[in-house]
Amino acid sequence: MPDTKKFIENLSGAGKCIGVLTSGGDAQGMNAAVRAVVRMGIYVGAKVYFIHEGYQGMVDGGDNIKEASWESVSSMLQVGGTVIGSARCKDFRTHEGRLHAALNLVQRGITNLCVIGGDGSLTGANLFREEWSGLLDELVQSGEISEEASQIHSALHIVGMVGSIDNDFCGTDMTIGTDSALHRIIEVVDAIMTTAQSHQRTFVLEVMGRHCGYLALVSALACGADWVLIPEMPPKDGWEEQMCYKLSENRADKKRLNIIIVAEGAIDQSNKPITTELIKDLVVRCLGFDTRVTILGHVQRGGTPSAFDRILASRMGVEAVLALLEASPGTPACVVSLCGNQAVRVPLMECVQMTQEVQKAMDEKRFEEAVRLRGRSFENNLNTYKLLSHRKIDSELPHSSFNVAVLNVGAPAAGMNAAVRSAVRVGITEGHTMFAVSDGFEGFYKGQIKEIKWGDVGGWTGQGGSLLGTKRTLPAKHIDKIAEQMRIHNINALLVIGGFEAYLGLMELQAARSKHAELCVPMVMVPATVSNNIPGSDLSIGADTALNAITDTCDRIKQSASGTKRRVFIIETMGGYCGYLATVGGLAAGADAAYIYEEPFDIRELQSNVEHLTEKMKTSIQRGLVLRNENCSENYTTDFIYQLYNEEGKGVFDCRKNVLGHMQQGGAPSPFDRNFGTKIAAKAMQWISKKLKEFYREDEGRVFANTEDSACLLGMRRRALVFQPVVQLKDETDFVHRIPKEQWWLRLRPLMKILAKYKTSYDVSDSGQLEHIVRLRAKDISAI
Repeated sequence: MPDTKKFIENLSGAGKCIGVLTSGGDAQGMNAAVRAVVRMGIYVGAKVYFIHEGYQGMVDGGDNIKEASWESVSSMLQVGGTVIGSARCKDFRTHEGRLHAALNLVQRGITNLCVIGGDGSLTGANLFREEWSGLLDELVQSGEISEEASQIHSALHIVGMVGSIDNDFCGTDMTIGTDSALHRIIEVVDAIMTTAQSHQRTFVLEVMGRHCGYLALVSALACGADWVLIPEMPPKDGWEEQMCYKLSENRADKKRLNIIIVAEGAIDQSNKPITTELIKDLVVRCLGFDTRVTILGHVQRGGTPSAFDRILASRMGVEAVLALLEASPGTPACVVSLCGNQAVRVPLMECVQMTQEVQKAMDEKRFEEAVRLRGRSFENNLNTYKLLSHRKIDSELPHSSFNVAVLNVGAPAAGMNAAVRSAVRVGITEGHTMFAVSDGFEGFYKGQIKEIKWGDVGGWTGQGGSLLGTKRTLPAKHIDKIAEQMRIHNINALLVIGGFEAYLGLMELQAARSKHAELCVPMVMVPATVSNNIPGSDLSIGADTALNAITDTCDRIKQSASGTKRRVFIIETMGGYCGYLATVGGLAAGADAAYIYEEPFDIRELQSNVEHLTEKMKTSIQRGLVLRNENCSENYTTDFIYQLYNEEGKGVFDCRKNVLGHMQQGGAPSPFDRNFGTKIAAKAMQWISKKLKEFYREDEGRVFANTEDSACLLGMRRRALVFQPVVQLKDETDFVHRIPKEQWWLRLRPLMKILAKYKTSYDVSDSGQLEHIVRLRAKDISAI
């Protein structure tokens, strides 16, 4: 970390020209990345050029390379695919083609390239960079450029962003487009489940992933599929009988349908392809089940980008421009990537080599090595899937004689049910008896506690809300009755899934341990709230689903506004005092402003926002979008802001307001929330098992846990899942406003302002740290 802070104001792009292109297969979110590069480039004073049709446009030149303006990227954010076009280019693979491309760039003064594509596109860019000085020498010799031009443009800087729906690139947790592709897959699976249920059918689904099983694996986790086949982990010999046994066992357990997910590149131990037809024939022949095949194909590439992909691509685009501004002739070509929730830069060729190593390991049948090389996220997804999917017969289970209770507390959040399912199944696998508490702490003191078995949580991952029932009631007033219920049911550990009330509740239970020995058991909380306001965790279950609901609604509203022209919408979001949904939703929807409690504002700021929108109405973008967090100000209410904008904008624009309300809490959970809920709850249950062994007193025959670290919150911090004693989180909490004192996403606010054309201060001290992929792996081995 640098000692001195570094601000965007001190970085200038004056005199620099940046070319942006999308290459290879398209991916949702590429447009958001292009928009961010263009706007950030213009913001710092550089000229930015679109290079249409990928490398083909670079080779052909002419109108394919056009200067971009601020307005030219308006309305791109919500569009799937790539507006500037992409093409597979044979010419660029030839020396002659690259010579043409170099000439076209030098003629326009472009020496900075931002390439958005897969590993093939990025490898091509690196080769181009290495040949650059040689190409310029050739152009000087043939008289096509002057010696002076060759000197001025002597270094070519390249920054890559990975756009690939397969998530097949090493060095980043998520590539642009992966989350949106998962949305498409899950939408289809959810729809297929209803018809499969009606007819008691088995469905075999083929998803994309010729060399990488990420989409198949995560969608299998997110929908609770019965079986998954991926190229990195071919099934062991005899898998056919095992799979058929699993399918028939599930039917015997009153499950009316089976889902099998196959990556298009799935293979067996002998590297022979496993096709959907082969599986269908197998199921029909062995079990006689009514079986159908669905191949998702290009549906996965299409549609509007998810909120996650828009934010990821916007952050990457801004980071790419910063990397280009800071590049010196000796800087290696880098890729901007995501690690946890941090943007980092990694050397491009290190990533490419690691990606190629995965393929080599698979070709040589070193499959475990291939999984390890894919990275921590892939490995953990696979381990979680294995943990949850194969039900052991009672004789195989360790018998622990411990009872573990699970409850939901606070407001409903999408993904809670996935977390409960995961906790119950992992708990049973670990040998515990699992109990479900209905209606939070209220149900607890009323004794609404019953055993919950493996089959009871089947099909829960895709369900929104809270199937256990949840209430905001805190335990303090009913502590005696809760302790009594703990004794009656002999509860040895607690898993609480919920929001701020769950956090307060855990503190109250811990405080009451001195009076009630029954409460001296391991307790862990998993954060689940749309507001994302829990201290100790950067993310909580449910926030991603809420962001997608906000983004979808804003897209529709923007469409309506651009139809009527000269209209500004004021939209109120949830979140209590936490401005996460308003800020990150604003970034994903392309809002002009977002008012939040954490960043106080006054009438002067409101006035300048109105003036900014008045200026905007003079351009070709004649619509505005303003988000307001529900509690951002006691006096500047949504009505007040609406009336102020209406009055001040008279004759220039008219206003409408919209309160989004509880639609932000509802709906089916997004793939991210299903996956996050599943993984975090599984990790929490494994912690409980460890603590039960640690705190079991042989002599007394009971569990006794009275230390600070036996009541924890499991949260995502930067790049890892961390258990933190709730007592230690007190100092990090603003209890009056129910928010953490420090919130990472506030660093994203300047991005939203820059992309909406506001001059602002932006601390970029975190940028510019080039990390090496090997070091990155070793350091983050304990993360999700």
